[in-house]
Amino acid sequence: MVFRGLGLQIVLPSSSNTFQQSWIASGRILFLIAVSGLGAIGLVVLSALWAGTESDAAALDRQRQLVNARLREQVDQVAHVIGQFGNGYLARVYPAALSTEGSSGLDAVLTAAAGSAIGQTAMSAFGYDQAFVVDEKAQLLMLADAQTEKRYRWMRPLFLPLLQDARFGVRRSTALNERTPSSMEARLASAAHSNRALANLMRLEGRPTIVGVVAINEAAGGQRQPMRQFLIVVRFIDGAALDELSRQQGLNGARFARTADADENEVAFQIDATANGEPIGFIVWRPDLPGSRVIGRLMPALSIAALVIAILFSVLLVRLRRSLGELKKSELHARQLALHDVLTDLPNRALFAMRFDECLAETQNSTERSAVALLDLDRFKAVNDTFGHAAGDELIRMAAERIRSLLRPGDTLARLGGDEFALLLRDIKDHDHVLPAICEAIVAELGKPFPLLRGEAVARVGGSIGVTVVPDAGRNADDIMRYADVALYEAKMGGRGQWRLYSPSMDGGRNARDILKNELREVLAKGMASDGPHADPVSNRPDFGSLEVYYQTVHRAEAGYAASGAEALVRWRHSQRGLLTPASFIPVAEEGGLIDALGFWVLREACRAACKWPEDTFVAVNVSPAQLRRPNFAEEVFAVLEESGLQPSRLELELTESSLIEDNSDVYTVLKSLRSRGVQVSLDDFGTGFSCLSHLLRFDIDRIKIDRSFVSQLGTKANGAAIIGAIVALSRNLGISTTAEGVETDYQRDFLAALGCTDLQGYFFSKPVPIGELDIFRKAESAAGLLTTARGAVA
Repeated sequence: MVFRGLGLQIVLPSSSNTFQQSWIASGRILFLIAVSGLGAIGLVVLSALWAGTESDAAALDRQRQLVNARLREQVDQVAHVIGQFGNGYLARVYPAALSTEGSSGLDAVLTAAAGSAIGQTAMSAFGYDQAFVVDEKAQLLMLADAQTEKRYRWMRPLFLPLLQDARFGVRRSTALNERTPSSMEARLASAAHSNRALANLMRLEGRPTIVGVVAINEAAGGQRQPMRQFLIVVRFIDGAALDELSRQQGLNGARFARTADADENEVAFQIDATANGEPIGFIVWRPDLPGSRVIGRLMPALSIAALVIAILFSVLLVRLRRSLGELKKSELHARQLALHDVLTDLPNRALFAMRFDECLAETQNSTERSAVALLDLDRFKAVNDTFGHAAGDELIRMAAERIRSLLRPGDTLARLGGDEFALLLRDIKDHDHVLPAICEAIVAELGKPFPLLRGEAVARVGGSIGVTVVPDAGRNADDIMRYADVALYEAKMGGRGQWRLYSPSMDGGRNARDILKNELREVLAKGMASDGPHADPVSNRPDFGSLEVYYQTVHRAEAGYAASGAEALVRWRHSQRGLLTPASFIPVAEEGGLIDALGFWVLREACRAACKWPEDTFVAVNVSPAQLRRPNFAEEVFAVLEESGLQPSRLELELTESSLIEDNSDVYTVLKSLRSRGVQVSLDDFGTGFSCLSHLLRFDIDRIKIDRSFVSQLGTKANGAAIIGAIVALSRNLGISTTAEGVETDYQRDFLAALGCTDLQGYFFSKPVPIGELDIFRKAESAAGLLTTARGAVA
């Protein structure tokens, strides 16, 4: 498949149908073999599983029957034991109390004491969990602590049905004894008398419990019947009793649960109450399943057999699938590389061209409007040179993410290369509102700081955008991209950090950047030639004007505010364009590699001018990061000082913080060499860039220049005064001079002087003026003690 657009032709790899057809044919044969082998194994496995399942079901049913029988046996055992206990007590221990009426208080005490003894005997001798002695009305007849009484009151309503059955059995036995029975009645009476104990399975305190009741003071024949008393015993079967049941019946991990919460490998047996058949809970255990054991033993053999059969055809299948998978993966990777940027995973120039061509084709016969924008990061090169390529790549990725987050789902963001991006904004119905909103949002987002190198540094770059509307600007892709590039250039020439929409009036200046770059090169070449030993005053070079150095005075912050120096600012007096500020041509100088020559020219001019000033003044020149990275920069400075005759101590080099952010040994060596000869070093715009306090000590800075953005906040925001105060205090403690820039009012002047700044600079004292209008240094009497400061050419 071929895509054309923007002068680019991309041939994408096509799918391999031959490989797919070959794989399908081979796969069908292998599939038949696989189905036959796996079908035979499947029948064997299913038969084994069915036999094992039936065996497990039978075993599980047997275990449930054994558990049920054991529970009934325990209930009968409780009834039998307490029945024997009641009969034995009636026959041997309790007769002395049968004739009492229970009317006196002493008898009541004796009765309660006897009841406590009976309960203790039942619990200690027979292992019951709880025993109570009560009367016919279920009133407690025993000495008990408060906790036992409270527990009985809670259980009493549950005991009443069983106690009523026990009372009925006692009355039936008494009625048979009050008349002379026949031989058959005597046997029934004997049976009723010896089996009057009852036991039921119920739930107490949320636990499965066997409760037994037996009468313990029935009168003998012919004697008056005293107040009947009953013994109630309680045995919980979810503790030791369940453990014993588990050991006897082989129940692995048996436990009691209120609900059937058995795990996957457990079963639950429901326990029902004896009286009403209501569910009490569940006994849960891990059943012994012989069928599963047999299946478990057979499965390895079956698995091996299945594996052997599977290997016979899977090897070929895997080989074919692997080959096809590698082919597909290679194809997808090639497609990804062909259409996407590796660093940001954005569409690249090829995919953007394809989508742009599609957009043009769709808009030929429609009223749809789209827009193409070219975006360029403003100071990416400085960040890349300062921090290294790793930081530059990180900045590119972060910028791409920020831009992408502001676009609509149907828009296309592509990276064309370096720090250049392209935008395709489809269906811009109302571009007078949509375009400004998107472009301004992108510009604002790119103007925010970028934390780099895991937060060790912060970069401020910004971005410029050139936009053209489709099809208003034309229908040819190359022309449309050229129009967007022209708009981008206009945005950069307008001061960067903004966007411009293409208009036909811009078309004549599409090469203005290259033209201005060539003109600056000619101006610099002309300036260097005129200063050389063989300067030719009559030259055939075209006249594009000349460079000039303006100076803005710096004043000492003390009584009288005497001038202490001046800051040098480069200007280009163009023959056709008029006086150009640095913002108009410094970006062109950086792009064209002319910044070193421009900086060298300004340094020489400033040193020559300072030689005519009083000896107690000095001049400072701003130095770009590119100059500092040159190994022979120190020798060039010394050569200029020797040529001009200016003492090294009278020269101050202003550095930006971005020049020092990278721990470059070459920069440190250059500054160390300059300071060894007495050249002063100042840090410009302190606090607004990549501020690092270690720079003040490592590079032995002589002066800090407080940025005008902080000075402008004086009188309006408290933060400005706080920041300036902190900088001044830091400088004072380190023995470093401070110059406050941007002083425009007498209030700012007085406040900064009182705060402790050593020098002041701003329009309040003087605007930048040519050297011919700088009269203050011509008056030696008013210039004594001044420190001359000249700012660098690239400021």
